[in-house]
Amino acid sequence: MKGLFISIEGGDGAGKTTQIAALQQWLTSVGREVVVTREPGGTELGVAIREALLHSGEVSPRAEALLYAADRAHHVASLVRPALDRGAVVISDRYLDSSVAYQGAARSLGKEEVRQLSLWATDGLVPQLTVLLDVPVAVGASRVGGERDRIESAGLEFHEAVRAEFLQLAAAEPERWVVVDGTLPIDEVTARVREAVRARLLDADGVATEVDTLP
Repeated sequence: MKGLFISIEGGDGAGKTTQIAALQQWLTSVGREVVVTREPGGTELGVAIREALLHSGEVSPRAEALLYAADRAHHVASLVRPALDRGAVVISDRYLDSSVAYQGAARSLGKEEVRQLSLWATDGLVPQLTVLLDVPVAVGASRVGGERDRIESAGLEFHEAVRAEFLQLAAAEPERWVVVDGTLPIDEVTARVREAVRARLLDADGVATEVDTLP
């Protein structure tokens, strides 16, 4: 059984946590090993980097991009690739496209430079499927409760730039990306995410796996 790498992208408050939990439950119910992780913070080193990035003082854009790349390099080598090699489904809450959107576009570092840095850090590992949960910035902001981290507290212009870049990335690679309207009822969003994953869980000969027999 082949591994499958899925990334879930979207702005703050898009509903990624809810949909990842639903996807994990569904895949586990049919006997697939599922590894859920996140960036930054998917490893012990990542947790330390996450704390520095999100809850410390101001970090320069270039340093921010390099810290994300360092986290991603360790994350892929120590967790993601080993899981894929043993046939697991890896679901990552954010991956390299978040760096392109947040650091490359919104921080104006240069989208292609940030992308190439991430590809170098991961030895070219790109998800087979990236699901974008798209919501208007105002909707996402209204869903974010409690104390906001440094990124969540960035201004409206920043988050609008992030959303616009995600949509551009999705339009540029339609074979990898699936855009789901995150303002739909939760059950409808879940169904659309599930259908996108189901389409990727066909074996090399195009024969349906056990997942394709489920509603």
